Amino acid sequence: MSVAKLISIFFALAIGLSPAAVVRADPAESQNKAEQAFHVDAKSALIMEPATGQIILSQNAHEKLPPASVTKVMTLLLIYEAIRDGKIKWDDTVTVSQHAASMGGSQVFLSDGEKQSVKELVKSIVIASGNDAAVAMAEFIGGSEEAFVGLMNKRAQELGMNDTHFVNACGLDADGHVTSAYDIALMSRELVNNFPEVFDISTIWMDKIIHQTPKGEQETGLTNTNKLIKQYHGATGLKTGSTSQALFCIAATAKRDNMNLIAVIMAAPTPDIRILDAKQMFDYGFANFTLAQGEPAGTVMGKVNVVKGQATEVPYTVKKQINCLVGKGGKDKLTYEAHVLDDLHAPVLKDSKIGEIVYFYNGKEVGKTDAVTTAEVKRAGFWLTFHRVIEGGIGVGAAGAGEKDKAGGSEGH
Repeated sequence: MSVAKLISIFFALAIGLSPAAVVRADPAESQNKAEQAFHVDAKSALIMEPATGQIILSQNAHEKLPPASVTKVMTLLLIYEAIRDGKIKWDDTVTVSQHAASMGGSQVFLSDGEKQSVKELVKSIVIASGNDAAVAMAEFIGGSEEAFVGLMNKRAQELGMNDTHFVNACGLDADGHVTSAYDIALMSRELVNNFPEVFDISTIWMDKIIHQTPKGEQETGLTNTNKLIKQYHGATGLKTGSTSQALFCIAATAKRDNMNLIAVIMAAPTPDIRILDAKQMFDYGFANFTLAQGEPAGTVMGKVNVVKGQATEVPYTVKKQINCLVGKGGKDKLTYEAHVLDDLHAPVLKDSKIGEIVYFYNGKEVGKTDAVTTAEVKRAGFWLTFHRVIEGGIGVGAAGAGEKDKAGGSEGH
């Protein structure tokens, strides 16, 4: 199918989707409608906005297919989560096993017994898609590749990746090693939403890894397997893959203005078609949609009264930011209503839920988040309470006397 014809189909579809429909559409219904008009040359494809999880377009998104090295998105997710949780550190030393060093396909030529840092191995996975580096990290975290694959499948289930079963950590063809475009989008979303620092590595075009050998230092050059980094404005990553069974796959990410997109291509017949399909999907998403955003998490939205507290009021904030995918040309700002308690009774704990902030787009509710207190308010002691009562009493008495004097003076005239 020609590019011109594909773009015409895209815009025909766009005309049929109002901004309100995009916001409120049932995901399954939207997906079915999109699949009726959407076509790329790859066997399976999908484009998602990760902040909302909204699927913009898809084609055969749940077909189970071999993913090749796109598998490594899950491997990377588990690595980043292990670092976040303090189980491993970037500067930890990993000893490469004979099994890891024996991996075929794309590799960075690690040797049995070689020592590399976690940072260098992650760089080798992201940039050069090193199978040996991926398996070395799998063994470092899981104790064995088999045990790590168990963690991969467990995490896939937690993310709702129902089309997925992993057999290895690197993506080499193996019986039963399958996933879908939809599931790849889910794990890619989890990675980029929680660890956007991965883009610091995935946007590197060329680098190197140094091996310490008996003959001295040896260098292996790393060149990014993702040609979109050089060919598409806003490209940020993420992971390519190709094998004889999987053909050519990619989980691609790009950002323009305030919006990220994830484009997944599976089983493209050539590497050029893989890139072309991803570009066209990105072009459609960026041309027709934008991300409307509520206030950032932690933004103070107002104050609420505190009864019998050391403070008489406490501010409240948005617990999380609300995002909404909308059609281009619509308002880029959501409206909101604060539904919170009128009064709180001390003591009040910090981060206590006191209501909700409800967001609207074009008059329709599109999301809500908790309103939470910013500080603790302890119960007022006897003397503070007594002082307030006295101050209140004096204030009332003085005001009352003044009013009487004013009234009496008027009557005297």
